[in-house]
Amino acid sequence: MLRGELVGLRAKHESDTPILDAELHDDVVNDVRSGWRPWRPVSPGAEASRFRVSEPADDRAHFAVVELTSGTLVGEAQLAGIDPHNRTALVGLALRPAWRGKGLGTDIVRVLCHYAFVVLGLHSVRLGTLADNHGMIKAAERAGFTREGVGREVAWIMGEHVDSVYYGMLASEWPA
Repeated sequence: MLRGELVGLRAKHESDTPILDAELHDDVVNDVRSGWRPWRPVSPGAEASRFRVSEPADDRAHFAVVELTSGTLVGEAQLAGIDPHNRTALVGLALRPAWRGKGLGTDIVRVLCHYAFVVLGLHSVRLGTLADNHGMIKAAERAGFTREGVGREVAWIMGEHVDSVYYGMLASEWPA
């Protein structure tokens, strides 16, 4: 398990999937906002669940996020689009509703950065979020990311185009 101050990142367990499906996927508005794709119903236990346990792959690392004190599953996190040639990846996370607004996002981002820079030896990580996702923006900035740009009206979210913001961090900026 990778450990931060508040959270740990571990491999997903089969028992995590129904919880994440019920609290993250079935929350239609937040699922659309976090995934930037149309929502579709997924039956419990379906192969289509993006939270199901999957085999390791070179281009992604998916984690279950647990609160360290209690061991409670609080969400999921990932490095996606891992590019070994350019040594880059994208950071992503989703928290169960009861665990949002508690400062866990910053810790999750820091643990993902430690994994990216120290374990994988990547050169840079990127993070993209909707411009009105203040929690994710705060987490990125508190973790030391630099705002790199705005995508104007690039996401179609629940009937309207919404801006996104992009952040990045280089390995040389990571405080080991």
